[in-house]
Amino acid sequence: MAQVVVVTSGKGGVGKTTTSASFATGLAQAGHKTVVIDFDVGLRNLDLIMGVERRVVFDFVNVIAKEATLKQALIRDKRVENLYILAASQTRDKDALTEAGVKRVIEELSKDFDYIVCDSPAGIEKGAQLAMHFADQALIVTNPEVSSVRDSDRVLGLLASKTAKAAAGETITEHLVVTRYDPARVAKGEMLAVDDVQEILAIDLLAVIPESTDVLNASNAGSPVIALGEIPAAEAYKDMVARFLGEDKPHRFLEATKKGLMGRLFGG
Repeated sequence: MAQVVVVTSGKGGVGKTTTSASFATGLAQAGHKTVVIDFDVGLRNLDLIMGVERRVVFDFVNVIAKEATLKQALIRDKRVENLYILAASQTRDKDALTEAGVKRVIEELSKDFDYIVCDSPAGIEKGAQLAMHFADQALIVTNPEVSSVRDSDRVLGLLASKTAKAAAGETITEHLVVTRYDPARVAKGEMLAVDDVQEILAIDLLAVIPESTDVLNASNAGSPVIALGEIPAAEAYKDMVARFLGEDKPHRFLEATKKGLMGRLFGG
């Protein structure tokens, strides 16, 4: 049975799709048959980052509406074995997604895949709630900024109350991913330190992804960051996947623990 992992955060622009692409790619590189689904109906960016935008014929909504089969809609990645993409629709709105339809697609995918990665849209409305509804695990992606962390805290509340596991009295395993981290700005008190973020959200840290222009360059090139080679952001995503799969990896790309903005504000 597949593990369903939602990549989520209340705030837009924090790196959910970038993280979804690299996370799914890393799982596939590790030998796990993986599919990544774009839940951002109406916008659709995952296919661009994965470099498959010209290969989209049918999409997630087509499958839910039974206008196409999964076999027709799934796009096999040409660079990484075991990796598949299910694109979102650009011409429908989020009301095209239904709980019953999403459940049917995930159950069908579970028969053939080890991991189903759900790339959530921004916000906490229908699309985001459906992306997390059937999750077994969640990657909470946040920037080290107060507004981003606050929105992530709201999402944690939804994971604990508005999902299938919550309805069954179970809990979703939550992992913290801090993106766009700049130790120099932390030292100046211009952004939150990792310790600050963890203290607010109270979930286990999975990864810290450093601020890097390579992330934007990778998106423009249609390549997941993790595939770029030995650059800090790629190495951080590789470490993230390794930790998720149970390896003991020290956190890199951050200085010795220092109190950042929260510490200065509250005298910590």
